[in-house]
Amino acid sequence: MMKAIDIQTIGNELALKWDDGSEDYILLEKLRMACPCAACKGETDILGNVYRSPGKPLSANSFQLVRLGTVGGYAIQPVWADGHDTGIYSFEYLRRVAAAK
Repeated sequence: MMKAIDIQTIGNELALKWDDGSEDYILLEKLRMACPCAACKGETDILGNVYRSPGKPLSANSFQLVRLGTVGGYAIQPVWADGHDTGIYSFEYLRRVAAAK
């Protein structure tokens, strides 16, 4: 399992240094738009139906990172200036977000 050994906000990007020496940079807007929480991405029931809450309009505050918390040794939990704080981004998920164009 890949582990982030250094995580910093640099300007409008999240910089991640991985334990294999590689680095990724993710625009904060891209990070927020990829939020994996149930409110943002929806929840899937046993039949495969996806349920989403009505989307809230995003403002400039939606893309400003206030704080980053860690979850165990496997994930981060960003807190955004608009108060959103329920997304838990595993390191594996962050690698996928960084690789997505």
